[in-house]
Amino acid sequence: MKIYRNLEEFNTLENAIVTIGTFDGVHVGHQKILKQLVDCARENNGESVLLTFFPHPRLIINPDDEALKLINDIEEKTHRLALAGLDHLIITPFTRDFSNQNAEEYIRNVLVGKLGTKKIIIGYDHHFGKNRTGSIKDLVHFSEIFDFGVDQIPEQDIDDVAVSSTRIREALIKGDVDTANKYLGYSFELTGTIVRGDQIGRQIGFPTANLHVHESHKLIPAYGIYAVEVEIYPKVPSIDSGDYIHPEPISLAKGMCYIGTRPTVDGMNRKIEVNLLDFKDDLYSKTLRLKFLHFVRHDERFDNLEDLQIQIKKDEDAIRSYFGASY
Repeated sequence: MKIYRNLEEFNTLENAIVTIGTFDGVHVGHQKILKQLVDCARENNGESVLLTFFPHPRLIINPDDEALKLINDIEEKTHRLALAGLDHLIITPFTRDFSNQNAEEYIRNVLVGKLGTKKIIIGYDHHFGKNRTGSIKDLVHFSEIFDFGVDQIPEQDIDDVAVSSTRIREALIKGDVDTANKYLGYSFELTGTIVRGDQIGRQIGFPTANLHVHESHKLIPAYGIYAVEVEIYPKVPSIDSGDYIHPEPISLAKGMCYIGTRPTVDGMNRKIEVNLLDFKDDLYSKTLRLKFLHFVRHDERFDNLEDLQIQIKKDEDAIRSYFGASY
């Protein structure tokens, strides 16, 4: 898969089979649409193209919108899209100038003039252009003028995408990673850089690495304890233009992740901490990708550190039992 960080980098294709959208989560509903796109490109000797936007359009149209929570950060999403077999991924900045094009300008300048669209696969509820007034009716109308085909994704499939996205977010907010992962088709991921903490975990026999998540709008699961698989990288994976190569982790581990405000200690700011089982290497400044596999319990306050220590040992035992291994 080739990546382009703006439309200007993209060279117009002779036979582009295109879809457009945010595809946050790249979940099982999205995967069905992506398979349709890839299969259509192969059947028509074309090349599959997905046009998406970063930052998310809602953050440009409503910059003070704090309600937006993303299932994927941009690197996580790119990796999932690559696994779907796409030929081209365009991650273009969403700007007000871009959004102010009317339907005809958008179709003529972007879809046809820049991408070389010969067929677009799109949902019945897709809207675009100034004030989102462009619709699939405009695509069908201008397809006859600009000579491209329009394949409408069935309403049921679009509804399935919306339902899946909603259920994933609702499940993660409750800590129900089993349900979230079912709709994702893979384990929910959280990626961040390890920063220094106050060493309280080390004092009670459970040293933890403190995770700083860079994407401020990333959805964080419910406060509590989770069993996680961990991929360790030397630095934050970047998304550069060119051929996409997913970086290989330098190490793998299993662990227990804590998300919460540490009410027994201070109860102030949210922390994301992970204790890696039987792992001794230095993690500071490394990037960790946590794959959430199992919810153990919600966060709670204990009367003292000794009681907390006892509970954490029970959590560790439960997680080791979950992994089914004797460490």
